[in-house]
Amino acid sequence: MLENREGKRVPEVVFRTRANGDWKNVSTKDLFAGKKVIVFSLPGAFTPTCSSTHLPRYNELTPVFKKHGVDDVICISVNDGFVMEAWAKEEHAENITIIPDGNGEFSLGMGMLVDKADLGFGKRSWRYSMLVDDGVIKKMFIEPQKPGDPFEVSDADTMLQYLAPGAKLPPEVTILSKPGCAFCIGAKKLLQENGYPYEEISLQGGISYKTLRNLTGQATAPQIYINGEHIKGLDGLKAYFAK
Repeated sequence: MLENREGKRVPEVVFRTRANGDWKNVSTKDLFAGKKVIVFSLPGAFTPTCSSTHLPRYNELTPVFKKHGVDDVICISVNDGFVMEAWAKEEHAENITIIPDGNGEFSLGMGMLVDKADLGFGKRSWRYSMLVDDGVIKKMFIEPQKPGDPFEVSDADTMLQYLAPGAKLPPEVTILSKPGCAFCIGAKKLLQENGYPYEEISLQGGISYKTLRNLTGQATAPQIYINGEHIKGLDGLKAYFAK
């Protein structure tokens, strides 16, 4: 039975991390003392659910968490420092503190170390999330114990709903752009001025104009989508913000 440790302190361990190509020891005290911290732990870097959903959504919502009093968001996995450093770069997880629990000491102390030998993974962390205040666990969301890799309650949106019910989510913005395009530059500037973070897909080395027409019905750049709504180009974006 996985242990719910609400009301208890996090385990005291020292993590061997990698930063900018160098080793760095990071202690539990460094991570938690005097801070309000969200932790999410997962089975492994570069694995499907972890890379497609769990890590990216926490990275996306970290600015919202910080508006509601959270000092840091930490991802912990039973992987070595090289793997975790490479994964953070691959995922562009600039908002997240990535911590390798290489020997599984933290996960063991949390009562979350499980055997994934059937997958060839060895000992790994069960998937969970928690809110920690000055080293004391205030809330845990532990995935149900059932076959496979359940992902039902440790997600970023569940944590945000617990921490700040009704919190305003950041808009989901995608801009399809062309390098050197003055209208694209203007659109990105306007998005930034209005506090709209965006994901950019460049036509150079990315999609073709044929694909752009098939996807958007338009043959010019930029093409902008906000929360699923096709805003079209720079003029459409100006009209959107004018409303």
